[in-house]
Amino acid sequence: MKGQGNENGFVLDARSRDIFKTLVESYLDTGEPVGSRTLSRSLGETLSPATIRNTMQDLEHLGLLDSPHVSAGRVPTQRGLRLFLDGFLQVGEISMDERTEIERYLDGNEPDLGAMLDRAGSLLSGLTHGASLVLAPKSEAPIRHVEFVSLSAERVLVVLVFADGNVENRLFTPPMGLTPSAMREAANFLNAVLEGRTLSDIRGVVEKQIEAHRRELDALAAALIETGTAVWTEETEMDEARLIVRGRSNLLGESGDPAQIDRIRRLFDDLERKRDLAQLLDLTEQGDGVRVFIGSENKLFSLSGSSLVVSPYMNAERRIVGAVGVIGPTRQNYGRIVPIVDYTAQLVGRLISRRNG
Repeated sequence: MKGQGNENGFVLDARSRDIFKTLVESYLDTGEPVGSRTLSRSLGETLSPATIRNTMQDLEHLGLLDSPHVSAGRVPTQRGLRLFLDGFLQVGEISMDERTEIERYLDGNEPDLGAMLDRAGSLLSGLTHGASLVLAPKSEAPIRHVEFVSLSAERVLVVLVFADGNVENRLFTPPMGLTPSAMREAANFLNAVLEGRTLSDIRGVVEKQIEAHRRELDALAAALIETGTAVWTEETEMDEARLIVRGRSNLLGESGDPAQIDRIRRLFDDLERKRDLAQLLDLTEQGDGVRVFIGSENKLFSLSGSSLVVSPYMNAERRIVGAVGVIGPTRQNYGRIVPIVDYTAQLVGRLISRRNG
């Protein structure tokens, strides 16, 4: 029987593969170190405990297994889990009940994309009993209308109405001495210049137009346009990927170990600061479908010892615009979680394409 190689060039023969696969499956199911007698029973006692122990020692020398205690059984290392996921994991089919629940929960008719993505996060958290992560796309719809609203001498609200019906409100500090007529002039100018363009298109466009029409524009109107545009550009850059996290209590309740709880809390603090989120989306684009990152394979999760099951979703042009995923302990039911994340990502992509169609 053909053996299975690993990154060290060692080839696992049929016996090693059976023992390794059975051990990891048992560990993922129970969370407990697996001993040779347990494996012998699971394998139908076709191999003696002594033979199994020798094979486990070989697998440990390869860095695929670890022994938490001298007299205990073995558990898979991060390298071992990676080998199992890449070569041995049997991904189950998503159940009809779960498929129906996902479709019913997400297929709302309201135009608010954020609400739909928030529901996707809550749904994944509930189905998997982990924490969910949703990277929401920045708005790529063309601008239909711009309006400035004075709230006080020091605060102006800019209202951006997009062609897809979404509305965004942003606050900024206006230039001193702003008059109502200057606000109207600024809004009229922008509506003539920006209609049909997306936020990502505005860089440089407004600046060039202001320079060409500066004599026609009131100085305060020009200053208001420049100030407001700077706010849009800055927020667009910061808002490349909005983050939605749900179900953090699921992870915090997984472990009674204060050190582990502290590591998980630091993970969520990093997520809330949007640290390295762009890397997550970049990594999902490097492969098709669902990807699994274990522990230090992604620096966001290296300290917490958690894993991330993540899948990108696409718009109607088949361009990746975001991702959905589940954060959990390294020991979790990957065979069930992977198809749930995969199907949710596909459905989110279809719903986004339908909204923008």
